[in-house]
Amino acid sequence: MTSSTVIRNLESETILRISWRLLPFLIAAYLVNYIDRVNVGFAALQMNKAVGIDPKTYGLGAGIFFLGYFLLEVPSNLALQRFGARTWIARIMITWGVVSAAFALIGGPTSFLVLRFLLGAAEAGFFPGVILYITYWYPVHYRAIIVGIFMVALPVAGLIGSPISGAILYMDGILGLGGWQWIFILEAVPAVLLGIATFFYLTDGPEHALWLTPEQRQWLMATLEIERKRAPRISHDSVWRVMSNKYVLIMALVYAGAAGASTSLALFVPQLVKSFGLTNWQTGLVTAVPFGISAVWMVLWGRSSDRSGERVWHNALPLAWMVAAMIATFFAIGSLWMMIPLLTLIAAGTYASKGPFWALSSEWLGATSAAAGLAQINALGNLSGFVFNYLVGWIQAETGSFPLAMMPIAATAMVGAICVLAIGRRQPRTVPAVQ
Repeated sequence: MTSSTVIRNLESETILRISWRLLPFLIAAYLVNYIDRVNVGFAALQMNKAVGIDPKTYGLGAGIFFLGYFLLEVPSNLALQRFGARTWIARIMITWGVVSAAFALIGGPTSFLVLRFLLGAAEAGFFPGVILYITYWYPVHYRAIIVGIFMVALPVAGLIGSPISGAILYMDGILGLGGWQWIFILEAVPAVLLGIATFFYLTDGPEHALWLTPEQRQWLMATLEIERKRAPRISHDSVWRVMSNKYVLIMALVYAGAAGASTSLALFVPQLVKSFGLTNWQTGLVTAVPFGISAVWMVLWGRSSDRSGERVWHNALPLAWMVAAMIATFFAIGSLWMMIPLLTLIAAGTYASKGPFWALSSEWLGATSAAAGLAQINALGNLSGFVFNYLVGWIQAETGSFPLAMMPIAATAMVGAICVLAIGRRQPRTVPAVQ
């Protein structure tokens, strides 16, 4: 056996062991995270009438989450780098679980808005923290597929969470609580339990990974160190210079369209599907379809990006077909069977772009810039959720048109696709992953 074969085998065994150790746990945590963020979409089927929340207030509440998220995103990621992933991710999960359960106490529009803001503040730092954490463990040519597999929790949250939330609504009246209140209580418990488990299960970095062999630890640490010495596109040590870097700001704009589409799908599609006369249970099942298909496509698209080493077009193409599907919804009004395939294309576009997007972003950021840069991209990109969710609620309330409400998102996504092509035209391909 040649030395190159030995190294390839060591690489494959190391990546496989890391993946089996970390990914199932991180996926479960993100699954719970996203369910707790968007379960208000199903709770709204009862909650809005029960406590007097009109469509405009609901849209504002759906969006105000991202203000709290934006304000604490970068500080939270810097704290993770200082205190360690294990401690900080555990703190984030327990905090958002407690706030999510408190939604059962909503008594009107004001408490709804306050809790949505607090939930955003509590969740801040979780997603970019995990993306940063992934860079501690995986060489660059694995990151699109690994991020894609991790982020498959997003469509799976819709696939699993939609029918579960629809079913929980039938608990209406048990112990004097509404079905919408049970959604918040029952779906908050896993966050707290996983948060406690995080402190004992996660390992802060490869140097502490006693579950790897000495040879595997040595190979991984040496490989990552070599990559850190390569000159990145964004390499400033100053947090402010990283946050204001033109590539960071442009990538935030690129991410805004996909982020706005994914949150709007989760928060408003249940009401759209319900409007076709379906029961709560049927609404949950039908809503799950686009997310289930998108989960598979997301992994396949990330694998394609890693195998080819191409990032830029793997970002732009999903955004482009997402925009086309949004425009096509104007021709599907009144037909559920036409609307569902288009919603599936929209979901597949927003989710497929995420793995290559975060792989590209992490490759452009140096080791000293990653914590602030990834958090800033995610914070600014998700800030679009505040604007878009409010606009979707307002436009729907004024016009009754879901397709029209999606047009601001479509315009932003199209600009994002053009931007990533423009700034990425000189981006070299990464070295393809070991097959």
